[in-house]
Amino acid sequence: MGDNKELTPSKYDMNAKWDACIDLTLRRFVYASLAGAFGGLLFFRSPVTRWASVAFGAGIGIGSAYTDCSCLFGGYSPKLAPPKLDDAPAPKEQVE
Repeated sequence: MGDNKELTPSKYDMNAKWDACIDLTLRRFVYASLAGAFGGLLFFRSPVTRWASVAFGAGIGIGSAYTDCSCLFGGYSPKLAPPKLDDAPAPKEQVE
């Protein structure tokens, strides 16, 4: 017998959005932290500055994941769009 399940569009499937967002956040956090650790080992001698570079990398990863997740959940677009010329008022010509 046939199933009469309605297919929900992907824009309404909150579980898939949360799964994608958590996956993206974890990946970017780990990869950016590893990049910060590598950069800290390469450029700094003090353990404090090495940990600071790891923390900076983790912040970069979480911030970029937050930006993409907010776009995924219907927030603002991360890319700035140029202003539309149709919205601008036409210049008024003065007749002398």
